[in-house]
Amino acid sequence: MSRIANAPIAIPEAVDVKIDGRKVTVKGKKGTMDWEVHEDIGVTMDGGTLVVKVLNETKSAGALSGTSRALLKNMVVGVSEGFERRLEIVGVGYRAQISGKKLNLSLGHSHPIDFDIPDDVTIETPSQTGIVVKGINKQRVGQVAADIRAYRKPEPYKGKGVKYSDEHIVRKEAKKS
Repeated sequence: MSRIANAPIAIPEAVDVKIDGRKVTVKGKKGTMDWEVHEDIGVTMDGGTLVVKVLNETKSAGALSGTSRALLKNMVVGVSEGFERRLEIVGVGYRAQISGKKLNLSLGHSHPIDFDIPDDVTIETPSQTGIVVKGINKQRVGQVAADIRAYRKPEPYKGKGVKYSDEHIVRKEAKKS
């Protein structure tokens, strides 16, 4: 069994967890998330903690136990605190702004890019060169941030493009004549 799966998940007071067979429902102040646990994995409530157990001792069940525990932990953190990814736009004339349910991006292309904001995440632009993606689902927040970054990845010579705020761009030296 995975070492990660052995660690119990502490449930905050503001979070309500219901286990109905293989379906786990986590409800908190930010929202509600459901997830169906694999048949080889068991989830039990033990006081104020969630415990993940392997029901069938197979190699795949051992691998799934750690993944299941991590997904449950992300659900608990998501409904109580939420997740966010910060993006920065680097480049002269590059900017972002929100209009309605669209994120307008000017990234040096011949046309502006209109990114449709999904319903399960919120996007804020605290400045023209900053984007904050927030939501309760860690995977969804990361995917939306990656989709926005994919419109203009940072290039290694001047560092222009959309980058994560904690990302370090390895710069290359320009060609010498």
